[in-house]
Amino acid sequence: MKPRRKRYRKPSLLSRIVRRILIALYRWKGWRLDGHLPDIPKFVIAGAPHTSNWDFIFFVGATAEEGIEPSFMGKHTLFKGMMRNFMFDMGGIPIDRSKSANYVAQVAAEFARRDHMALVIAAEGSRTTDGSWKSGFYHIAQAARVPIVPAWVCNERMVLGFGPPIMPSGRYGEDLLKIAQFMRSKLPDSERIANLERQAQQIAGAGG
Repeated sequence: MKPRRKRYRKPSLLSRIVRRILIALYRWKGWRLDGHLPDIPKFVIAGAPHTSNWDFIFFVGATAEEGIEPSFMGKHTLFKGMMRNFMFDMGGIPIDRSKSANYVAQVAAEFARRDHMALVIAAEGSRTTDGSWKSGFYHIAQAARVPIVPAWVCNERMVLGFGPPIMPSGRYGEDLLKIAQFMRSKLPDSERIANLERQAQQIAGAGG
């Protein structure tokens, strides 16, 4: 069991109820884990493929089994009024995505402020893509000087897995290829993962 970050107040009743419901749903569905999260204090979890709204529930359940309360990024306007404490208690990090704000620097600063943090990001950004990298997770890990833990999801087999941590080397394409090849080894028939691998090969081949 990994140590949790120190809390300065009791989590809201709503957040405790919602978290218990999400974990109960994960267990009720019969999901299984393949691989474990690293025993390190800070890292970015880059997950793919992101094909279902259930993915967040599965990640909450899987990380709970690993003794981790995951963090996620949310629009800063959601952290106001009655929703403020709930969003923070669920692991939310308020992000100002206006043109004048550097969201990578904001998240890197949050990593520096905390003793423990596991940030979950969809490597493809959204469910609407056919398998296209979004570089935000990489730049955040690089700026925060923390490793990237690749994660994969198979809804058909109800399995969620974690891979070995990869420290950003600054060679973006090569690092993406390592992540894609790990995911492809677990999901060889996924066209979205195949697309991610092809893009990584192109970026690496172009010296990116």
